Amino acid sequence: MSADHLVLKEIHKKLVVSCQALPEEPLHSPFIMGRMAYAAYLGGAAGIRANSVEDIKEIKKTVNLPIIGIIKQDYEGSDVFITPTMKEVDALCLEGVDIIAMDATDRIRPDGTTISEVFPRIREKYKDQLFMADCSTFEEGVQAEALGFDCVGTTLSGYTEATQGRVLPDFDLVGKLVKHLSVPVISEGGISTPEQLKKMYDLGVYSAVVGSAITRPMEITQRFMKAVTE
Repeated sequence: MSADHLVLKEIHKKLVVSCQALPEEPLHSPFIMGRMAYAAYLGGAAGIRANSVEDIKEIKKTVNLPIIGIIKQDYEGSDVFITPTMKEVDALCLEGVDIIAMDATDRIRPDGTTISEVFPRIREKYKDQLFMADCSTFEEGVQAEALGFDCVGTTLSGYTEATQGRVLPDFDLVGKLVKHLSVPVISEGGISTPEQLKKMYDLGVYSAVVGSAITRPMEITQRFMKAVTE
């Protein structure tokens, strides 16, 4: 599917806001995520990234924006938890998510396969669905494009064993991917300030996702408190 697909055009050079709260977090609630998405929309967001069918359903009621959908699901014996199996892909497709994001690292998935083994089957099953590859390294991004992903994100840089300690946001990785890939590169992970976001666009990134710095007040509070208590 071409990079100028209408949905991708809608987020080009604009901001996608990630509205997520896990069960152990204070804002965990489809209703709250729906209001969070509405606030992001009023602020100018061009897209929303959301986790779970329940949250996505609620967000669709409040905003008419492209949604990058994921399902975070832990499986014993695998570190892959962002849309890790066909079961989660099926659920997101059934819900009608604009873009489905999934872990595209080289790690072993819950069913024992790698992304290079499983994605061709997913692509064959859902020929008209847009898919975003959540990657952690340059090599994974290159492989994701070769496998047929419609866009490549830097979502997992710093969050895999191979990239632990990586300084975020990963400007270096974004720069390399932008120069090498022909599919859209979406910067995600660790963007904390408007200045960092602008730098991403200066590097030529197609779009960017910001989450914690906008939609996680507990973490934002902790950052401020750290500044005055150390």
